[in-house]
Amino acid sequence: MDTVSRLLRMAQLGATLDKRCLLGAATRMDVARHAELEVPFHVLLEGECRLHVGATVLELRPGDVVMIPSGAEHRVITGGRGRQRGTAETAGDAFVTTRSERGGDPVIDLFCGRYTMNAGAGALLFRSLPGAVHVSFGQSAETDEVLRTLSSLMRGEASRDGEGTAAILSALCTVLLAMVLRTSRGVATASTLWTAVTDDRIAGCVESVLDDPGAEWTIDRLSRAAAMSRATFLRHFARETGMTVGTFLTRARLMAAAELLSTGDATVATISGRVGYQSESAFTRAFRTEFGTTPARFRRERQRW
Repeated sequence: MDTVSRLLRMAQLGATLDKRCLLGAATRMDVARHAELEVPFHVLLEGECRLHVGATVLELRPGDVVMIPSGAEHRVITGGRGRQRGTAETAGDAFVTTRSERGGDPVIDLFCGRYTMNAGAGALLFRSLPGAVHVSFGQSAETDEVLRTLSSLMRGEASRDGEGTAAILSALCTVLLAMVLRTSRGVATASTLWTAVTDDRIAGCVESVLDDPGAEWTIDRLSRAAAMSRATFLRHFARETGMTVGTFLTRARLMAAAELLSTGDATVATISGRVGYQSESAFTRAFRTEFGTTPARFRRERQRW
């Protein structure tokens, strides 16, 4: 299984389209911080606007997608003169429609939704991404074509807003996330996401580790697999993934461990060995550092669901 497909399966992803925003000129829409295990996203179908996430300002054009793995509060602003207006909402069967206060013709057509994931591999996956991720036209002909098709399908289904609309839009949003993870660049870091490594040699190493996280992965072994010197490999790996080899190995192993704890009945000691830890205590320390709880307690909490 390829890297992105494997990660989405491990994350137990859910997708919901919450709003269609038909906003007029000089409008400001504030979006509150999302709950834990929720990642907001936006898809601009028509018009232009700015999206503010902290100190980062993103200029959006038709077809652009923004995902905010940090879940941070943010703001959408449309251009135009005069005092900025707020928004008003109207409930629908599948989603809410948001318009500018005091009416007026819309200058943007924006979809807003959220992804949900499990508290194990999913939470760790999204924590490993930049705080804001922006996919725009012009990255590749393939990406442009898919984004245009997805935008058209989403707009058509949203206009129907009938039986099955919520399910269809959810599925399309999941496709959208797969596209983001395999093609995008993180605006906050200006580096390629580790899920979308462009160097085939580094991508092969990433996939090998995810395939067998319990193997004895050393820098020397990985650099040989990549046909690079140790120093060159370390430099390329950090540039392509935005993290050190050690950090990546830890995250890959703990994502696999969280999945095993959630889906099987193997002991914690057995799982620690399967994911590459020499001792249960070392595994427990690493797990607690990343998830804020012990493996045993994590399993009990998952079983309650």
